[in-house]
Amino acid sequence: MKLSKRAANISSSPTLAIDAKAKQLKADGAKVFNFGVGEPDFDTPQHIKDAAIEAINAGMTKYTPVAGTVQLKQAVIDKFKRENGLSYEAAQIIASSGAKHSLYNVFQVLVEEGDEVIIPTPYWVSHMEQIKIPGGKPVVVMTSEENGFKMTPEQLQEAITPKTKVVLLNSPSNPTGAVYSKEELEVLGNIILKHDNITIISDEIYEKLVYDNMEHVSIASISEELKERTVVINGVSKAYSMTGWRIGYAAAPLEIAKAMANLQSHSTSNPSSIAQAASVAALSGTQQPVEDMKVEFVKRRDYMLERLLAIPGISCPKPNGAFYLFPNVSAYFGKSYNGKPINSATDLAAVLLEEVQVAVVPGVAFGNDDFMRFSYATDMDTITEAMNRIEKLLAEVK
Repeated sequence: MKLSKRAANISSSPTLAIDAKAKQLKADGAKVFNFGVGEPDFDTPQHIKDAAIEAINAGMTKYTPVAGTVQLKQAVIDKFKRENGLSYEAAQIIASSGAKHSLYNVFQVLVEEGDEVIIPTPYWVSHMEQIKIPGGKPVVVMTSEENGFKMTPEQLQEAITPKTKVVLLNSPSNPTGAVYSKEELEVLGNIILKHDNITIISDEIYEKLVYDNMEHVSIASISEELKERTVVINGVSKAYSMTGWRIGYAAAPLEIAKAMANLQSHSTSNPSSIAQAASVAALSGTQQPVEDMKVEFVKRRDYMLERLLAIPGISCPKPNGAFYLFPNVSAYFGKSYNGKPINSATDLAAVLLEEVQVAVVPGVAFGNDDFMRFSYATDMDTITEAMNRIEKLLAEVK
């Protein structure tokens, strides 16, 4: 049996692999301190769960329109208008089974064999794979720690070629937590507008998790011209702690939206009817649970960042969004722990998991193995004990 070239070229998710290994150690009886998770540790707010229960009891258990219920589409439209200053028609909104599914759909309908997609590094693991699945060529732009892991106008201009089809933006970023300002997006947008064949995909799934008086700005809101060139991807997973509910959504120019709906009609059909009802409550109801979660995330981020920066050799920009830290651990390369060589973040992550049961994701998963991703979407007791273990181990690296 021979797999298709398309299937053979797909890499497994390193983040899910780390999480699976951590869970296996836990199942074997070890106490694992897991910084690899990409989901909030809070429960879904009660009013959202209540809406799902009401939908079940009301018999909302049948197929819905492929691109989402009227109610969910309206909730998304209202959200974009209220929070982003963006106006869309219902036909431009596509609800899918998670933001990852929304991204998959848009890459499938936009990218053909040989098309170039500009992707700043560090990138989210699935962004890279979803570019490759339809035969796209990722054009990696290596951002720097010194520049807050954000693509500069000069880098963007240099990366554009006649084959460029898409520029991918992710703000707030996974894995770095970087947040582009309105001014930075304006400059990047103006460069893109000089090229008629380029579409922007803006992954804004961490939109509500922005701190330090920073403001999330969607590049689509900067001008009507940019809106007509942008597909905005979002969802309810991160902001409302609804990762398992699997509802994402896209807002796109009409032609792209129709193509995405057609593709979805032949792949998954509609997303879960019950989860759609819950998502209406999430988007339209009280936002206080989001604000409460943000307060806790800031406390955790600040504590973890302080502990990391106190460790000799480690540097880490302060992230303004999401729930990740992305420290540079390259000062420990060329050394070893208990005879185990450390020449990359991958090596160090393996040592941390095996020796002190702390799970982190090495930067190779995101395009730069000088770094590791730490998720602070876990409780303070776990963070405190894990940092104690990391600090002790690194002090013994020689």
